[in-house]
This record gives sequence, structure tokens and C-alpha cells, in this order.
Amino acid sequence: MTATGGTAPAEAEGKLLRRRRGETVLITGASSGIGRELARLFAGDGADLVLIARSEGRLRGLAGELAAEYGVQAQVVPADLSRPGSPEEIAQTLAQRHVDVDVLVNNAGFGAHGPVAGIGVGRQLEMIEVNVAALTALTALLLPGMLERRRGAILNVASTAAFQPGPNQAVYCATKAYVLSFTEALANEVRGSGVRVSCLAPGATDTGLAAQAGRAGTRLFRRGVIDAGRVGPGRARWLAAGPCACPRASLSPGYLATCRPSRAWLLGL
Repeated sequence: MTATGGTAPAEAEGKLLRRRRGETVLITGASSGIGRELARLFAGDGADLVLIARSEGRLRGLAGELAAEYGVQAQVVPADLSRPGSPEEIAQTLAQRHVDVDVLVNNAGFGAHGPVAGIGVGRQLEMIEVNVAALTALTALLLPGMLERRRGAILNVASTAAFQPGPNQAVYCATKAYVLSFTEALANEVRGSGVRVSCLAPGATDTGLAAQAGRAGTRLFRRGVIDAGRVGPGRARWLAAGPCACPRASLSPGYLATCRPSRAWLLGL
């Protein structure tokens, strides 16, 4: 944890951000919500972007905005991560464009509300494909290049749902528990390699995911909601918990608190 006060912490973080300028950041689920806000943060730091989502039109709109506002390159790769072959296709596209990814942000994910017996097998398997399989595949495909270059970063987006089972959202909570466990193990594996791995565990955030999952009207969501679409770059406030949470808040697993993560922390620096 960095002490507050004085200019040293700000100068140190500034050096970290300048070191990231000109690097390439790949963000999945970039067309809306947290992914879109992270894209703005990275663009504001001068990073070039590869934006992944199903909606090509929304991605191109965002890419144009970020290129015009920040002068960065923003490439668009439309992909449906619920299809098992999508991560390999993304990797092939990157190779064809001669793009080396310096920072991978595995943000794409969705939830569904209802009992296991009632949601439908197909929907639950799609959730596992997006939240778990695609995240794992993209990590496995892009990590070797980072290790070879001895630099890079991976940010996996989990949830406070990772810290406890959730009846009527059993699969969603289980997938986020996987993300948390996978991230902690991977961070240990690559220690000392020059590659940093970290996990973001947001709480209730008004990104459209809750409405999609049928949770927007619940008491938990109404009381804990954070409107990610109404905050600008550098002012996003997340709910985080557990061992992969913001280092500025000393939290035990399951305890919720608001924090303002720095860009450096989002990269696990």
C-alpha cells in the first residue's frame, strides 16, 4: 500500500503510466459498461487498443471516439466469445495484423438469474464458455508471448460473487470463483517473469449485466449500485472484496467497501 501525502507516490505512478505509453491493450467486452470505461482509461494513458465484443457497430463508434480524443490507435475485432473457436480466431487475427498484446483485459462476461433446473442448459453452458473458457483460452494463447518478451500484464474481471455461492445464480457465482482462483494461481506461476497478473472484483455496477441477468430490481443491486456509465475516466468507483481486491483497502473476504483503484493497480503494478 502506498502512503498518502507528498509527491513521491504521484511521481512513481506517473512513471509507470508513461512506461505504458505506446503499448497495446486488448479488452474483451469493450462495447459497454466496465470494459468501455477501462478502454477510456487506457486510451487516456496513451495505450493503443484492440477492442473485442459482438457488436461491431458499437466497437467502431468507441474506437473512433478514443482515436479522436486521445490520438491512439484502436483496432476492432468483432467476436462472439460464446462460440468455442472465437479465442483462436482472435489470436489468428492478431497474428495476421502483426499485433503483440502487452496487456490482456479479460472483462467479457454475463450472468443469468434462476434455478439450475429452470434457466436452460444452453444458456448456462454459454455462460461457462464466456466467463471461463474464453478467458482461459485467451490467457493461454497470449501469455507465452508476454513471457518471451519478459513483460506484460493480465487483468481478469471477476466479481464479489466470486467469494460465496449464490442460489439462483449458481453458475454465475461459480464462474467468477473460477476467475478468482485462476488469477491467484497464475499470478504465482509467473512471479518474477516480468508479467503481472491481477483480478478486479466489482460489486453491483449499472452496466446492463444486472438487467440482462434479471437482477436489476433486487434490493442488493439497488442498494449497492454504482453507475459506471456516468463517471468519467479516473473517477470510476468500484466495489471490491477479498485477497485480489484493491490494496488500498484492508478487506477480509466477503467484506464490501468502496475504493478508487489507480490505473497502476488495475495492471497489478
